[in-house]
Amino acid sequence: MNIFVLVKRTFDSEERIQLVDGQVSGEDATFVINPYDEFALEEALCLREAHGGTVTAVSLATTEAEKELRLALAMGADQAVLIDAENIPPLDPAVTANILANYLHSCQPDIVLVGNASIDSGSGQVGPRVAQLLHIPCITAVTALEVENGVARFSRDTEGAGEVLQTSLPFLMTCQQGLNEPRYPSLQGIMKAKKKPLATVDAVGFHTSGAASVTTVAILLPEKKQPVKILAGSLDEQVDQLVALVKGQV
Repeated sequence: MNIFVLVKRTFDSEERIQLVDGQVSGEDATFVINPYDEFALEEALCLREAHGGTVTAVSLATTEAEKELRLALAMGADQAVLIDAENIPPLDPAVTANILANYLHSCQPDIVLVGNASIDSGSGQVGPRVAQLLHIPCITAVTALEVENGVARFSRDTEGAGEVLQTSLPFLMTCQQGLNEPRYPSLQGIMKAKKKPLATVDAVGFHTSGAASVTTVAILLPEKKQPVKILAGSLDEQVDQLVALVKGQV
């Protein structure tokens, strides 16, 4: 089974970030594998353990993403590919999907796994766009997967209910929280990762679409919330304070 996992390098949402000229500053930010992509990687490893085959982690990024790809190898991926986007115009979902699909087209994947969305842009478009370009079924926001005899069954949550879908291989699936619990890389895995193949290819050779169709106008931090006002005193005094707050007198 030829399994590919699309991995994105994102900033750690638990760390404090800084914006410089409307962009996240990479100087002090901590970067990690996009958390939803970790679900995809874990599911790929479970599929390989159950059915055999190889797991390849693929990232479209600059060379800084080698750290995250090495982490994917330490978690258990067999090999990794960095599609170097250094010489590509700003990436939007259309350009990103075009490059990834062109690369995957020559790899003949049985299964492509990707996170349901990235925690930075959160568009959730790349997976479905790649599937459309590869002309394979796409199942999104999957919370459970079973594969047997070349047929896959998917469970996904819908508003107030659930849904079960079925398709044959090949397919692309986006992975939702709850699908699994990603494993931590072991010391042995970290040591083995240093010897696993990590290839680098130039994204220019896979870029056949036009310029980015989406322009980022600005990235803004959330507005600071006003401090909570705690009412003190007797009940009547608290009521008077509350009325004054509603009227804007305090």
